[in-house]
Amino acid sequence: MNIVVNEELKAYIDPLTPEEHEALERSILTEGCRDALVLWGDVLVDGHNRYGICQKHGLPFQTVQNTRFKTIEDVHLWMIDQHLGRRSISDFLRGVLALRKKDIVDERRARALAETARPDDDAPFDADTPAAEPSTDNGAAALPPPAPLSSREAIARAARLSSNQVVMIEKIQKQAAPELVAAVKSGVISINTAAAVASLPAEEQVSAANAGKDELKQAAKRVREARRRPREESAESDAADQPAGQQPDAVQMLERRVAELTAENESLRRQVAELQAQLATA
Repeated sequence: MNIVVNEELKAYIDPLTPEEHEALERSILTEGCRDALVLWGDVLVDGHNRYGICQKHGLPFQTVQNTRFKTIEDVHLWMIDQHLGRRSISDFLRGVLALRKKDIVDERRARALAETARPDDDAPFDADTPAAEPSTDNGAAALPPPAPLSSREAIARAARLSSNQVVMIEKIQKQAAPELVAAVKSGVISINTAAAVASLPAEEQVSAANAGKDELKQAAKRVREARRRPREESAESDAADQPAGQQPDAVQMLERRVAELTAENESLRRQVAELQAQLATA
């Protein structure tokens, strides 16, 4: 059997840790390769670690074809859903995969809207474009389109996380230095700590990550304290401006802050709705 290992697919999901790989190898040596490898034509989609271990020790394995894959995006979405359904992956990876799924679904919807709006005779044709994907002329039904992930709440549900965790993971992806990302991926620090440290300049992130867990926690603490200080000073200033006997108590100050955050949230919701409406009419 000719099995093709596509390096991009192999690296699409974060690899097992050395400890996890050793545990899998012990299991296969003891019980054999119980789960079939999933193929798309000759391309290996699921089971790269099992395949490598079986090849190393000359052990037999089973394969199964997934005939519903039509494009590489189908493969990516299937891989993401398979891993989101597993309990063993970290919350950070769960969030990363859900955000990756959102990007794929958004790109598909944008293409579908563009193709709907374009007359057939204007469709581009490139005779030099090579066929880079396995043949899918097998009569199998295509995979159903995934539900759109149009809000942080939807992403959070897909990842089984809170909306706040999704926001922090987005921030880490956009702002964190590779060394900081490696620390949160490996479980050295929490998502909350990594998101706080990601606010620092890149060189400070790298320095803290190289110094280890304790320094990362101290860096996160300094960031939080720096954020808290202006808010406390502002609250004290507001209280000082009130006539004697009319200074707001702690409950009133919290109620005011809740009202401000609620107004900000409503404004963001309106902006999202406007962007969705623009996309739908584009």
